Amino acid sequence: MLQVACVFLPLLGAIIAGCFGRKIGDRASQIVCCLAMGTSAVLAIPTFIDVALHGNARTILLFEWFASGDFHAPWALKFDTLSSVMVLTVTVVATAIHVYSVGYMSHDKSIPRFMAYLNLFTFFMLTLVTADNFMQLFFGWEGVGLVSYLLIGFWFDRHSASAASMKAFLVNRVGDLGFALGIMGVFILFGSVEFDTVFPLVPGKVGESMEFMGFHGDALTLVCLLLFVGAMGKSAQIILHTWLPDAMEGPTPVSALIHAATMVTAGVYMVCLLSPMFEVAPVARDIVTVIAATIGLVQNDIKRVIAYSTCSQLGYMFFAVGVSAYPAAIFHLMTHAYFKALLFLGAGSVIHAMSDEQDMRKMGGIWRKIPFTYAMMWIGSLALAGIPFFAGFYSKDMIIESAWGAGTGVGQYAFVMGVVAAALTAFYSWRLIFMTFHGKPRADHHTMEHVHESPPVMLAPLAFLSLGAIFAGFIAYETFVGHHMAEFWRGSILILPQHPSMEHAHEAPLWLKLMTIVVAAGGILAAYYAYMVKTSLPARLATMFRPVYLFLYNKWYFDELYNFLFVRPAVRIGRLLWKGGDGVIIDGLGPNGLAAVTVGLARRAGRLQTGYVYHYAFAMLIGLVGLVTWYLFYGRL
Repeated sequence: MLQVACVFLPLLGAIIAGCFGRKIGDRASQIVCCLAMGTSAVLAIPTFIDVALHGNARTILLFEWFASGDFHAPWALKFDTLSSVMVLTVTVVATAIHVYSVGYMSHDKSIPRFMAYLNLFTFFMLTLVTADNFMQLFFGWEGVGLVSYLLIGFWFDRHSASAASMKAFLVNRVGDLGFALGIMGVFILFGSVEFDTVFPLVPGKVGESMEFMGFHGDALTLVCLLLFVGAMGKSAQIILHTWLPDAMEGPTPVSALIHAATMVTAGVYMVCLLSPMFEVAPVARDIVTVIAATIGLVQNDIKRVIAYSTCSQLGYMFFAVGVSAYPAAIFHLMTHAYFKALLFLGAGSVIHAMSDEQDMRKMGGIWRKIPFTYAMMWIGSLALAGIPFFAGFYSKDMIIESAWGAGTGVGQYAFVMGVVAAALTAFYSWRLIFMTFHGKPRADHHTMEHVHESPPVMLAPLAFLSLGAIFAGFIAYETFVGHHMAEFWRGSILILPQHPSMEHAHEAPLWLKLMTIVVAAGGILAAYYAYMVKTSLPARLATMFRPVYLFLYNKWYFDELYNFLFVRPAVRIGRLLWKGGDGVIIDGLGPNGLAAVTVGLARRAGRLQTGYVYHYAFAMLIGLVGLVTWYLFYGRL
C-alpha cells in the first residue's frame, strides 16, 4: 500500500494544517506538510523502480465511485511507467518547494493556510496522474484548477492578486468546458470512461463519424480536439495562455509549483496518456500550438520573464506530441520541472534579497552580494537555454530532432519554430541575468545596503534542484528516449510504426545537433552585447521600432482583445441585468415595490390622524352616509 500512501499523504497534511493550523501553530503546520510531502517523495522512488524499471505495472482499486445504469467509474490508482514518472517528478519537486516555503513565507500571517493549499494542490495533481478513468482524471483536473485559484489569490487583500486568480479560474473554465464535452464524447463513442476499456476499442472506431453542434465529422478527431481544448487551457497554450503570466501575483513558491511540475504540465501528460487515441486521429495530432517566446524579450518583472519561458517550453512539449514523440515530451517535462523550479525559486531569492523588489530595472550589480543565488540562476538558465551538457540540452534537442525527423509539413514548421525559440530563450534568459546581477546598481542606497543572501532553508532546495538541472538529462536520456525506450514505455505510450520521428531523430546529422547550440550561443552573445557592452542599444531599438516594442510589451494585445470582445460586453450585460433586470423589474415590482406601496398607503392613512374632533366626526358622518346608502340600495335587492 505504499502507492496509496504516496498519493494520500499530502491530503492528510492539508487536512491537519488547514483544519487545525491555528491550534498547532505555524511551525507545526510547516513540519506536518513538509513531512507529508517528503514522505510521499520517498515512497515515489521504490514505486518508480518497481513499476517503471522492473515493469510491474498495477492498478489499485479503492472503491466504486460512480454507478448509474451503464455508467461506471471506479476510484482506482493506476501505476504504469508514465504515471510513476509523473508521480516521482511531482513529489520530488514539490518537496523542494515546500521546504523553500518555510523560509520564504516565514513572515506571512497565514502560514498554515498556505501550507495546506500547497499540500492540497499536490494531492490533486497526484490524483490526476494516477487516474484510472476519465472521471477521476477530471476530478484531479478540476482540483488543481480550484486550488490554483486559492494559491494565486493567496494575498487576496491585493486587488491584482484577486483579479489574477479570477482570470486564471475563468480562462481555465473555457478549456475545461471542451474537456468535459470530450469526456462525454468518449462515453457516447465507447460506452465507457475507463482507460483499459476505451483504448483497446479505439482501432475499431477509426472512420466513424459523429455530429456535434451541427458539425458532422470524424468521431475520434472531434473527441481528441475537444480534449485538447482542455489541455490548451491547463497548459496555457496560445489563445488560452493569458492567465499564466498573471499567475505571478501569487507567492513565488506558488509560481514555481504551477509552472514546474504540476498544473501547466497536466495538459501535456493528458495528451501523452491518450496517445492510443491521438495516434489514430492525425488531424487532431497535427493541431499543435507553438508559441515563440518573443514576449519575454521586453518584460521587466523578473518572474514574468521566467513565466513566459514556460509558454515556449510547453510549446516544445506539445509539438513533440504533434510529431508522435511522446517520450520526448515527457522527458522535457521532467527536466523542465527541475530547471524551471530552480529559476523561480532563484528569482524568489533575488526578490527576498532586494526587499521584495521584482522590477529588474531597479536591480543590477548584486551578484557579489548573493553569489550562491547568482550561481543557481546561471545553472537554471544554462539548462533552459539547452547548453551542453545541462538537462535541457538533452530533452530540447531530442524534441527538435524529432520534429526534423517527422518529415512532414507540421514537423518542419515545428522544427523551424523550435530553433527560433531556442535563440530567443537564450537571449531573454541572459537579459534577465545581466539586468539583475550585473552593471551599475539601480536600486536606492537603502535597498543596496540590505541586499543579503537567503537563509539556508531557502538555499538548500536550490542546491537540490540544481542537481536535477545539471544531471537529470544525462541520467535519463538513454532510458527515456534512447534506442531501447520502447521497453521502458511499454504499455503506457503507443507510437504507431508509421510515425518513426524518434527513430529518425537518432539519425540526425551533426549539423542539426550543432545548430541549436550555435543559435543558443548567439542569443547569449546578443544579450551580452545589448545589456553589457552597448547598454543604450535596447532603448534605441525600442524607440526606433516603437510599434513592435509596444506589441511585445503588451503581450500581443491578447488581454486588450479579450477585454474588448468578452470582458466589457459581459460587464455591460451584467450591469444591465443587475440594474435594469434585478433592480428595476424584480426588486421594483417585487419586494421593493410592495414595500413602497405599503409605505405610501401607511403615510396617506397617517394623514387622516389630525387630532381634530370635528375631522373625526365628519369622517364618521361620511361612513354613516355610506352605510345607509349601501343598505337602501342592496337591502331592496
